[in-house]
Formats: sequence, C-alpha cells, structure tokens
Amino acid sequence: MMYRCGWGTKEGQETVLAVEITREGFEWALAHACLSHYEHGLHTDRATWRRRLKRAPARVQWDPERDLLLRPLPHRSLQLGLAGEAARLYADEWIVRITDVTPLARTVHERVREGDLDTARQLLPRERPYPVQDGSLSHLHR
Repeated sequence: MMYRCGWGTKEGQETVLAVEITREGFEWALAHACLSHYEHGLHTDRATWRRRLKRAPARVQWDPERDLLLRPLPHRSLQLGLAGEAARLYADEWIVRITDVTPLARTVHERVREGDLDTARQLLPRERPYPVQDGSLSHLHR
C-alpha cells in the first residue's frame, strides 16, 4: 500500500506510518461495516443499502492488489474507512503502536526504481491472508 502515497514522496503525504491495532478492534470494525457500493444479490435493495451505509461506523471497499511494479494481482485487498464511533474507538482504544516507516518506504521505492525487486520484496513485511470465521464477512462480499 506504500505506493498510494508515492512511497512517501507525494505532497502532504511525505510521512508513512504503520499503525497496529488490536484484533478485537479490527474485527469490531468489520462486523459493523457496510460495503461502500451496492451489490445486487447481497443487499435487499439500493434504498436499504443506502440507509445502512449512512448509519454504518465503518465501510469496506475491495481494491485490486498490486505488485511492486503496480501491476494488478488476481486478489483484492480490503480498504476499511472509519467514521463516528469506529473512528473514536480506533483513536482511543484500538491503537497498539504507531511506527514511522518512511525510511523503509523510500528504500523499497529506490530498490523498485533500480529494478531490484527481490531486495524490495525482502524489505517488506510478510503478508498473509487474514483468518476469519466462516460467514463472519458474508455481509461484505458475495
């Protein structure tokens, strides 16, 4: 995701932070989230979806995942937006640690620009699928 801020080079986005939150907080946000777009077959109708979205303290969007060269990958990443109660809980209760990873972002970007993708990959944290209970996210995807 570091590429979204231009690896810490976009104006107004020069600092890249890694924010660690509790698993309980993340799962609360998911349980109380609404999809950011209407999905036929998942939602009863557009009006019901709009009302739910307006009340939801969190919203989910599934974005295409990208490799280091920004080519789309065959899976998506969850983008979670917080508002109201969720934003308050996030700021006051869920945050465990905040780490400035700006130097890492810039180093990874340098390696990518140099074509040294293996080193760039090794510098990044290992990613793995997030384990969830069966059906617990059924309200967020079809």
